[in-house]
Amino acid sequence: MARNPAAQTAFGPMVLAAIEQHEPPGQRLVDDDLAARFLPGRMRWLVAATRPPLVRRLLVAGMDRGGPGLWSNLACRKRYIADKLDKALDGIDAVVVLGAGLDTRAYHLAQHSHIPIFEVDQPVNIARKAATVRRVLGELPRSVRLVAVDFEHDDLLTTLAELGYRTDYRTFFIWEGVTQYLTAAAVRSTLDGLRPVAPGSRLLFTFVRRDFIDGVNLYGARSLYRRVRQRQQLWHFGIQPEEVAAFLDEFGWRLIEQIGPHEIVERYVKPTGRNLSASQVEWTAYAEKR
Repeated sequence: MARNPAAQTAFGPMVLAAIEQHEPPGQRLVDDDLAARFLPGRMRWLVAATRPPLVRRLLVAGMDRGGPGLWSNLACRKRYIADKLDKALDGIDAVVVLGAGLDTRAYHLAQHSHIPIFEVDQPVNIARKAATVRRVLGELPRSVRLVAVDFEHDDLLTTLAELGYRTDYRTFFIWEGVTQYLTAAAVRSTLDGLRPVAPGSRLLFTFVRRDFIDGVNLYGARSLYRRVRQRQQLWHFGIQPEEVAAFLDEFGWRLIEQIGPHEIVERYVKPTGRNLSASQVEWTAYAEKR
């Protein structure tokens, strides 16, 4: 199977979610009993090694040295997505996960809902996901469709339609941890391609601040910047939080809410009693199609 640096980033968030399951239930930032099972064997060994609390604390501290607060962001954005999706379920007809990676959300949802779920990613990740689902669950749930797309070149809605998607579906689009890996042209093209979707559809996406991408403000994450901007040029697109509403408006979406580090800590971290910060580098936005 072909490998590329962007595709390999699919593992990180799921390793984090799996490690979080070792925390007592009231202290977890995210609940996901499938996370570890969806990982390759060598990564399941890593997750198992973090059962002792001291090992987990050292791991989180190590990650925070590279990107202060990112552990909270990566875990809590999944909680935020789950919260918004749960509240929206009665008013939507489909879910589309853009850049699905090894995310388990579709398979939790398929356990109690027959709503169609489309998992979209680059071909190498879709092939990996198909093999993973067969290994863990035996077969793909009937409500889940795997969709191979090159966000830089392919027409998203055309590809989705080939697998049963309809533009009159009120759809919940999840675009988690993806936009920074795309060019600005690909982000705009994706949003432009979503213009025909039904009013009342929802879009929840994460984004990286443009001042970090440009190296103007590193927010204490110098080693992260070196890794994703100077060594590998993995991250490309960024936008400032104060620009998001106008940016979405161009494509027919109304911003409902966006959350940054303060909201993450207040809403999700403090109730656990854990002493964790959140990063300024990544934010999350939630919008509705007009």
